[in-house]
Amino acid sequence: MPPAQRHHPTLADVAQRAGVSASTVSRTMRGMSTVSPDVRARVEQAARELHFVVSRQASSLVTGRTGVVAVLAPTLNSWFIGSALSSLGPVLRAAGLELLVYVIPDLAERTDFFDRLPARRNADALLVFSFDLSEEESARLDDLGMPVVYLSQHAEGRPSVYVDDVAGARAGTRHLLGLGHRRIAFVQTTGASGFSFSSHERLLGYRQALTEAGMAPDGELVVATPPGDKRRTAEAVGTLLSLREPPTAIFAEQDEVAVSVLWTLRKAHIDVPGRMSVLGFDDHQMAEWSDLTTVAQSPGDIGRAAGELARDLINDPEADRTRHLVLPTRLIPRATTAPPRPADQDRAADAGEPPAPATSE
Repeated sequence: MPPAQRHHPTLADVAQRAGVSASTVSRTMRGMSTVSPDVRARVEQAARELHFVVSRQASSLVTGRTGVVAVLAPTLNSWFIGSALSSLGPVLRAAGLELLVYVIPDLAERTDFFDRLPARRNADALLVFSFDLSEEESARLDDLGMPVVYLSQHAEGRPSVYVDDVAGARAGTRHLLGLGHRRIAFVQTTGASGFSFSSHERLLGYRQALTEAGMAPDGELVVATPPGDKRRTAEAVGTLLSLREPPTAIFAEQDEVAVSVLWTLRKAHIDVPGRMSVLGFDDHQMAEWSDLTTVAQSPGDIGRAAGELARDLINDPEADRTRHLVLPTRLIPRATTAPPRPADQDRAADAGEPPAPATSE
């Protein structure tokens, strides 16, 4: 004989054991405040005794929600995105929400995602992680009918969470100016998918600090290199060193690039910080390992803030859907920045450049 079919308890079974109606059980399982504490306790006890589990599909039919928050990311091979996701998950779990990740690293998958918009059926909110979108793609996401939160970028008229990259880069440049540096180079990254907003803002902060100090930004001192490409980084550093008036400090847009700059300088037997100061941005783990002075941001804080914002937008349809959360950065001085050598200062002065500020902010 075939084994007996196991009976799965139903809403009616829980209602009968708790001595309430099925609708009361439904309201209890949905967490509604109209159920008294005494009745809630009886229903929960009956559900435990019967091993009753509410299916996600059944719950969504009643509430109109899936209990899922989706993430759209260009890659998971990123320190920033990985750190932010690690802190996002616990925030969502504490709110009874699950995490669904869509990674679309190439054009074919990207086109397919925006054609189908699978998050429309599978999630209650979408978090867009460090993703450079066209106007058409942003408009498609606006049509999802759910909260869409942008991370590590400012999205006009849409909720977003990011650090103040301009202020961070300005503070980093001021640090170098305060040490006495007058020729400060800036190394941009190229080809880092999704991070163009931060890249633009950091360059802007660097230029603002120079202008505030009465120094005209010099285009020769701005070079670019792909992250993780040691050869291209070496070429960029070589370009700077071959200038008629080479820099005495290099500000790299990302710590990963700054570490490549350090590696290049040390291979060339250029003392850091004796002959060249190096500053990064991010406070990546490798910054501490390399004793790199850096402008620190916290992707963990960004992930937590984004999770809390998504939760609030899901639970309160009247919440402000244009809210921007701007998180601070902080300068962490380490061993790779120091005042320039007197000979370097004299050479810069001979070139007719104005004196640098006496103190760092």
